[in-house]
Amino acid sequence: MEWFLANSGMVLERSGQHLVLALVPMVLGLVISLPLAQLARQNRTLRSVVLTASSLLYTIPSLALFIILPTILGTRILDPLNVVVALTIYAVALLVRAALDAFDSVSEDVGQAAVAMGYKPLARFLRVDLPLSLPVMFAGLRVVSVSNISLVSVAALLGIGNLGMLFTSGLQRGFVTEIVVGIIAILVLALLMDALLVLLERLLTPWERAGKNRPRPGAREEDSRDLVPAAKGDHA
Repeated sequence: MEWFLANSGMVLERSGQHLVLALVPMVLGLVISLPLAQLARQNRTLRSVVLTASSLLYTIPSLALFIILPTILGTRILDPLNVVVALTIYAVALLVRAALDAFDSVSEDVGQAAVAMGYKPLARFLRVDLPLSLPVMFAGLRVVSVSNISLVSVAALLGIGNLGMLFTSGLQRGFVTEIVVGIIAILVLALLMDALLVLLERLLTPWERAGKNRPRPGAREEDSRDLVPAAKGDHA
């Protein structure tokens, strides 16, 4: 605790760096994945190719990707852009599949009703398919947020500033406290990000809460029918 209080400024700075490196790729991955998933949804061949490619991309070791990207992008090995690009690739690999599942969760009857009401393809996507797919989409986003926050720490091996540097420094000095503080800080970031996504989902899907709070039709009648046999048994 004393070490954390004495170095709280440094830990907060590393936390900020860590959060940016995790959050930016998640946003970029979402922006890329949504139109890609919509295109794949409309073409079976493209869907198969996209799903296969996303599975293969996620199998690439993160450390190897961090080392290879500077050669491809022409950046320095210590450039944070390498981490952003690498984690964006992983985010797209996860989010394309999640987005496809989310769009598939929208009832085709709802889509047909939107078309019958005169919605053009883009308008239907933005005003019908996308909003109704948000609950499933956010489930995928929550997975990606935890994955990114975890993977960012690997970049510390290359000297890129983030909370993972507490691990490398602690290991080099044999100082367990620094490692524990790094683990706790990463866990706190993951929990805060998850809570933020849950809150954002609730704000963007008010109909979900309304549906859960609405009384089930016929519930009172069923309850009443359930009580009748019990009452007869008592009198018998």
